Amino acid sequence: MPTTNEEMVVTIHGLDKKGSGQAEVWRENELGNPKKLRLMIPQTLPGEKVRVTVDHPEKKRRKAMPDEIVEAHPERTNAPCPHFERCGGCVWQHWTYEGQLKEKTNHVRQAIEAEGFDHSLVRPTIGMEEPWRYRNKMEFTFAPDGSMGLHEQGNFRKVIKLETCLIASEQMVEAAMEVADWVQDHGLEGYNKDTHEGLLRHLMVRQSFATGELMLAVFSTKGPEGELQAAVDDLKARVERKFPHVKSLLWMENTDWADRTQAEKIHLLDGRDYINDEMDGYRFRLWFDTFFQTNPVQAQKLVDLAVEMSKPKKTDKMIDLFCGVGTFSLPFASRVEELAGIEIVESSIESAKRNAEDNGITNTYFLAKDARKGIDQVLESFGHPQLLMLDPPRSGAGGKVMRRIGRSQPERIVYVSCNPDTFATDIKELEPFGYTLDAVQPVDLFPHTVHVECVATLTLNK
Repeated sequence: MPTTNEEMVVTIHGLDKKGSGQAEVWRENELGNPKKLRLMIPQTLPGEKVRVTVDHPEKKRRKAMPDEIVEAHPERTNAPCPHFERCGGCVWQHWTYEGQLKEKTNHVRQAIEAEGFDHSLVRPTIGMEEPWRYRNKMEFTFAPDGSMGLHEQGNFRKVIKLETCLIASEQMVEAAMEVADWVQDHGLEGYNKDTHEGLLRHLMVRQSFATGELMLAVFSTKGPEGELQAAVDDLKARVERKFPHVKSLLWMENTDWADRTQAEKIHLLDGRDYINDEMDGYRFRLWFDTFFQTNPVQAQKLVDLAVEMSKPKKTDKMIDLFCGVGTFSLPFASRVEELAGIEIVESSIESAKRNAEDNGITNTYFLAKDARKGIDQVLESFGHPQLLMLDPPRSGAGGKVMRRIGRSQPERIVYVSCNPDTFATDIKELEPFGYTLDAVQPVDLFPHTVHVECVATLTLNK
């Protein structure tokens, strides 16, 4: 009979897409034949030898935490966050920042090389001078006992109670901890994802680094009236007394089973239902569900790079696909003749129109439509674009959209990506239409995580 647990020393040969170490062990099965055991070992680095205890090693794949680092990577460092070993917010705090940046550059190079592109087109990743306290938005979860934190690594059923968070701004953390104390002081219960019972689900905290304005949004299965009125009044008083920068205090009703920060009904407890933010000199209104880059320092670099690399001209007509609320549209609009933004989310398009109006921009046209169909509609009324930009979700634009872009024949394309793998497969679709990849610039918007953004340009061969 196979043993339940087995101790072994293994060598980490690489990392998986979640940033965990990978190791392989060859063993004999009950018939004496060789069998491969694949291990996923978080908080390890390539080349390290680690001691692990594996439960049910007779299986094909197992996850194990390291018992001991037998031979450490030279870039290993001590994680400064007290929650690192359990919290799922960051996975690479044990790696020097220089090491993280090199790994992200390699990831992008490997992704485009796999599609036949020259990896030397990828420049070294642009990092942050200070890779901490960079997030302007956090979503915390309440456990059934009312404690608040982030999910445990690899376990969305378990919430790790937090005392701090080193990737969020200090004011955001202080406000979140005040809400956590308020929950405990009033004995309020959290939501149980298994039984779908309980009160409090999430806390969203947003802050504009430019204006300093804060938003606090409590997501609950009930409204703030009745038996909760006294507790809610106390929350309002605490926030008003301690956090004058909170310009939006919201109570959101959400009874849906899906574990998302969504709302069926919004209660404005204090202030307004949005906060003001700025980027590249333009002002944006951010509601609770507005998508906006969560690292404003590096997001500004993305905008600067997109403009610098694509070389917009005052005579250009431009299409901005997946334009969102106009984060890139507004800076580009001031540099081109006309700009058409396309986005499937209607609320984002309404925000983009409002943001353009607030900033006195009059040469934009925003359309709420699927990207592929939106291109067709814009081309009919707008004409041939000289410049096209796209900033799709992690899943990429997809072959149909990319081929539609190729057929529209813009002279220059700038692609902003948050997923090197889907980016590489997407731009491969443009080759038959005569496009050449000019350069790829990775930018680190999420230090201490596996994620990396890219700005790339492609040119139509004439």
